[in-house]
Amino acid sequence: MKPNPQDLDQFAQQHGLGAIGVTDIDKLRKQEPEALINVPAEFSCAIVIGVRLVDAVIDQIEDRPTPLYFHLYRQANFTLDRIAYRLALELQDTGYRSIAVPASQITEPGGRKGLVSHRLLGYAAGIGWIGRPTLLVHPRYGARMRYAAVLTDAPYQPGVPMENRCGECRECMEVCPVAAIKESSREFDLDACYKKLNEFRKLPFIGQHVCGICVRACSGPKCL
Repeated sequence: MKPNPQDLDQFAQQHGLGAIGVTDIDKLRKQEPEALINVPAEFSCAIVIGVRLVDAVIDQIEDRPTPLYFHLYRQANFTLDRIAYRLALELQDTGYRSIAVPASQITEPGGRKGLVSHRLLGYAAGIGWIGRPTLLVHPRYGARMRYAAVLTDAPYQPGVPMENRCGECRECMEVCPVAAIKESSREFDLDACYKKLNEFRKLPFIGQHVCGICVRACSGPKCL
């Protein structure tokens, strides 16, 4: 049974997703071989799913993550993991191989990398573009999203990457407490960012590498 791309739109509506898209893994491997080195060769496609974050919680962030934001972050990840698992099972039931990649899981020493970058997959799927803070920016919701993915060998039609639309907006640069965000995402100071995340991790009721400051700045429409 060949899957119908329309099925993904129906799946997204049924599960309250804010975004869904398809990445051609084989094509992306040629462009970003190091980024996909841990993805098994049998998977030619990635289905990227995204859920919106709650604006009222994001808007409370000022110079540090709040306990409520940390809870929202975890619940969004949990929601994505359940939906990705459901999608992987549905694909498996129709005869396709599939793996649900968690929304937030570290798979290498150092606490920075997972199996694959959801941001890279989402960009390649045409869900959004990579903004200055290296976040995936959705054209409607900005960076106020979380993502997960399902790797599969199902023959879905891939999306087309978007051009960067950040334009003159530099609000993320202005609010970053360690000036890690530069004009280009390629210049992003990951070490400075991670050092600050380590500080935030030690805050009461946080305990994880989360920030949210640039996420708040990038709300979508006002930055376009």
